[in-house]
Amino acid sequence: MHTNLKIDYLELPAQNFDAQQSFYQRVFDWTFQDYGPEYRAFSDGTLDGGFYKSTQVSSSQLGAALVIFYASDLEAVEQSVVEAGGAIVKPIFSFPGGRRFHFTDPHGNELAVWTDVMPASG
Repeated sequence: MHTNLKIDYLELPAQNFDAQQSFYQRVFDWTFQDYGPEYRAFSDGTLDGGFYKSTQVSSSQLGAALVIFYASDLEAVEQSVVEAGGAIVKPIFSFPGGRRFHFTDPHGNELAVWTDVMPASG
């Protein structure tokens, strides 16, 4: 079911589809459908998208939109990103209303994860 005037699909560049699939399956539990050497689709269970063959990267410094995930346990996701082969490019920082970090996936695409859950004061 498609929702009128809501984001319906997301596409990102990638060179090595297998590396991208392994990373996103491991960190975000996405499922994938291979459509040959130029395209691999994914689903996160709510939003669908795909990786298209390209050497370009999606980076906010280059003017690309920044895809931001939500997580209730920010530190656990940050650790999972690193363990799965991603790189942290902006460690966890606070902003009004929450905290987030930015990372690059194995291809070099920049994404972020945020939370409104603040760490317990100790």
